[in-house]
Amino acid sequence: MSAASAVAAIVLAAGRGTRFGESPKLLAPFGGKPLVRHAVEAALGAELPTLVVLGHREAEIRAALADLPVIFVANPDYADGLSTSLKAGFAALPAASAAAIILLGDMPGVTPALLDRLVGAWEDAGRPSAVVPVAGGRRGNPVLLSRRLSADIAHLVGDAGAGPLLKQRPDVVELSADDPAVLFDVDTPAALASQAAHSQS
Repeated sequence: MSAASAVAAIVLAAGRGTRFGESPKLLAPFGGKPLVRHAVEAALGAELPTLVVLGHREAEIRAALADLPVIFVANPDYADGLSTSLKAGFAALPAASAAAIILLGDMPGVTPALLDRLVGAWEDAGRPSAVVPVAGGRRGNPVLLSRRLSADIAHLVGDAGAGPLLKQRPDVVELSADDPAVLFDVDTPAALASQAAHSQS
């Protein structure tokens, strides 16, 4: 089995995005399309089987992605935090997937090339527990998580992702990304507008 075929993508798109205001963040227009489509299209561009975890505004986000070949995963517990979406996505992984790249639905700068690099680093390192991109000395997203972390992920609670879990492990590979996109996510309309202006400059 090739490295690429052993890795799936899980796009977390279930959160409420309360800091963004009343309008649904993941449906906000960015570059001529809903914000969430950027992460999903990056995963598909890297030819990864792609799961999208839905919760808040599920019907609208599902409609915004209806023409794309993705697997939708419902997370009825999304209000309990990010960990519930990560658990739902991992539980729905295809049997052939030995790992998953976890993408946040509000990170429009992630590219297929970065995802390819994560998969390549995972394979080159002997398929460790995780590969994490690093920019400016800081760990960012998306991260690649081995399926062997399933039991630990199942015990996560609240609004934390896998970050605290990975801090405790010696078998985490850091990939120098040198790309500010791995540190940027959209929390407010101002941040979205700023990123849009930067993308056009």
